[in-house]
Amino acid sequence: MLRAAGESIPPTWFVLVGILSVQAGAGIASRLFAVLPPSAVVWLRLLTSAVVLLALARPALRGRSRADWMVALGFGACLATMNFAIYQSFARIPLGIAVTIEFLGPLSVALIGSRRRIDLLWVLLAGTGVVLLGRSDGTVTAAGVLFALLAGAAWAGYILLSAATGRRFSGMSGLALASVAGTLLVAPAGVAAGGSALLDPWVLLIGLGIGLLSSVVPYTLEMQALRRMPPRVFGILMSLEPAAAALVGLVLLGEFLSLWQWLAIACVVAASVGATRRPAEPKRPPRAGSRTAEAPEPGPD
Repeated sequence: MLRAAGESIPPTWFVLVGILSVQAGAGIASRLFAVLPPSAVVWLRLLTSAVVLLALARPALRGRSRADWMVALGFGACLATMNFAIYQSFARIPLGIAVTIEFLGPLSVALIGSRRRIDLLWVLLAGTGVVLLGRSDGTVTAAGVLFALLAGAAWAGYILLSAATGRRFSGMSGLALASVAGTLLVAPAGVAAGGSALLDPWVLLIGLGIGLLSSVVPYTLEMQALRRMPPRVFGILMSLEPAAAALVGLVLLGEFLSLWQWLAIACVVAASVGATRRPAEPKRPPRAGSRTAEAPEPGPD
């Protein structure tokens, strides 16, 4: 009955709710920075997602080659860097601006190697968005921008390694192992920064909520959506992330953006929609666990 109810819901709603869940988790994390440093919040988020994904996937550890483990570890390193850098950015610049800059990573993956002339327009549009972000009223700092760019580069690596991991590991097992690796990588900085605050049950409960909102809920919803919609449609919907982040920043954090900054976000969203939009292809049997560069993996931001 639950499955039938889930299938009655349009897959578009799964994606949109997943996007809002990710950004709501980011907004709550930003409010927690007054009590817990960003690196400690990142560690709690990764720890939560790793525990849940391990319980769901129960990955087999035996029979894996050295190459399999290297891909999983690389995937985990990108996951850890992406989360660490974007949370550091959230602590310095508005949520919507940070996610907009970060989104240049998956947008670059979608554009690199393209032979379509129209994609030059999307490159120009994204570049215009970056220039407009430079018309700041003081809310944008160099450190915040650099951390967001690092997160974007890690997100690009995450997308590429996600495909490689999907070819070597079934279901969510590769993501679960990568989450464990990412958690271990961030642990020294997270535990050292968090200190005794990590022993506060209330703080741990909020960290658990951030992990569920930012990772577990969106991953689950996106998997359901991808079973019922083409990856190109998924990619177009994911292009709404910067706008969603700006709205969540406005509602949860009171981060008011200037007209130029809203125009910059609109430019990057439009460029991403254009870059990921492709003519419909003949239907082919789906490959289990496959994701494409047209459908960027969501960053837990």
